[in-house]
Amino acid sequence: MHLCMNDLDWNWLKAFLHTAQSGSLSAAARKLGLTQPTLSRQVAAIERQMGVTLFERVGKSMVPTPTGLDLLEHARAMGNAAEALGLAANGRSQAVGGVVTVSASDAVAAHLLPVIVRRLRAQEPGIAIEVISSNAVSDLLRREADIAIRHVKPEQPELIARLVREAQALFYASESWVQTYGHPRTATDAAGLPFVGSDRNGRYLAYLRDHGLNLSEDSFSCYADHSVTHWALVRQGLGIGAMMDEIARETPGMVRVLDDVAPVRFPIWLVTHRELRTSRRIRVVFEALAEGLANGH
Repeated sequence: MHLCMNDLDWNWLKAFLHTAQSGSLSAAARKLGLTQPTLSRQVAAIERQMGVTLFERVGKSMVPTPTGLDLLEHARAMGNAAEALGLAANGRSQAVGGVVTVSASDAVAAHLLPVIVRRLRAQEPGIAIEVISSNAVSDLLRREADIAIRHVKPEQPELIARLVREAQALFYASESWVQTYGHPRTATDAAGLPFVGSDRNGRYLAYLRDHGLNLSEDSFSCYADHSVTHWALVRQGLGIGAMMDEIARETPGMVRVLDDVAPVRFPIWLVTHRELRTSRRIRVVFEALAEGLANGH
């Protein structure tokens, strides 16, 4: 194996890294903004220059060989270094304009962020906000987002986080549902009534049971693991569901039920990378989000 890392094209290394991480040429090509044939040529070029086989082609998948796995750790370290360089350069930029990417859960992205973005846009017309609606925890270190709104405190030392507030979700049902089933107020009242489920693996059921509700899988009339869809099913009268109170208050035709059951409490954290925090546009957006989320919009 005649490795000559100094002569390697960085684009080839990115091609290797993204192909290994995604497991397919087509997915890696989309990520890099390349055509699949171009990416395939780059992977072949790095294999040719290194004199090794980095991937086994298994159907449409690209599976790293043992040698490829050994080199992947080094390529990932180089990728992290390049990302850190970009973060530092971006962080020192004092330009007011530009795009800031904000990641949030689907309910926050759909119901809380639009008002904040509109207000921010009026104050800072040079800044454009890209909203990523995702229930997954975005990897800020790899720049999937500049700022993330999370419900758990991040532990990575490279990140800084501010606890905006403790939010709460209450239980609601539609007016039509209440007309049919009445207005349950206690956990005992909930027995035998339909709920909208969140998952089919039992986690949501276990959570509701821990919250004092004696339910079973038979209690769920339907399921949706994304909050926006979950709320839409509740609005259609399919069962009781939990929602952040500030979102529910803005939704017509909804009635708070299970009034005597304790609210579901969860934190709202605002997170960004330490390097990016020095960018003026990141600071402006960060503070606008902190103010808007602290007020519930």
